[in-house]
Amino acid sequence: MVEASNTKGTQKDGIPATLEWQDDVALVTICRPQRRNAVNHATLMLLQQFQEEARGRARVLVLTGEGEGFCAGADLTGVEDDEFGSALSTALRGFTSLPCITLAAVHGHALGAGTQLAVACDLRVATSASVFGIPAAKLGLAVDQWTIERVARECGGAIARNMLLGTSTYSGEQLHVQGAVHKLGTLADAMEWARYLATLAPITIAAHKRGLEAVAEKLVDDAAFEALRTKAWASADAHEGRTAFLEKRKARFTGN
Repeated sequence: MVEASNTKGTQKDGIPATLEWQDDVALVTICRPQRRNAVNHATLMLLQQFQEEARGRARVLVLTGEGEGFCAGADLTGVEDDEFGSALSTALRGFTSLPCITLAAVHGHALGAGTQLAVACDLRVATSASVFGIPAAKLGLAVDQWTIERVARECGGAIARNMLLGTSTYSGEQLHVQGAVHKLGTLADAMEWARYLATLAPITIAAHKRGLEAVAEKLVDDAAFEALRTKAWASADAHEGRTAFLEKRKARFTGN
């Protein structure tokens, strides 16, 4: 079932991003093709709104871009504004704080803020010819420490250095070889994977995702993770998973 959010539209309607539902998969699309999907303050605020709409409802959130590219970066009109930097930071961290899986479906260019959005997501599907990079040094700008840590962790330190210091770009195929892109494919392939991911136990996903973020935060003992792990073990889904295994059938997880 496909359900459109009230905020569905295109840039010609004055709406820079859309949210559509396919059962419990949320598809978020940046809709500024005339700007190569470069994000401005309004786009980032809408992404934050969609994150909140997805929280507690979505099992997977897929992020993509309309037209020929994923996101060509920040719309350079107004990026020096403190409000833009704050909105970008909040939107990036919002993808990591959602309890559901976030999946970037990348095609064309994912530069600057585009790469930041892609690495903020848990998983990435990209076309082989898609392009990743952070050319901030060509603009006299600097990304925040959170982005540097995230790019280094998701793409590897050597690639992060070459992106940030050498302003080099990498194709989806190159990053797939390195493991930073998890699957090569199109949006259709990403949505197919998302539908599979949505069948997994959501409480377990929330626990594992929090555990991975705790590793990034260099936390050995994290109370939030332990609470989620305990909840998973005590859940009806855990009983369903064991029962389905013994009965040799597919588990049906409800999130309880």
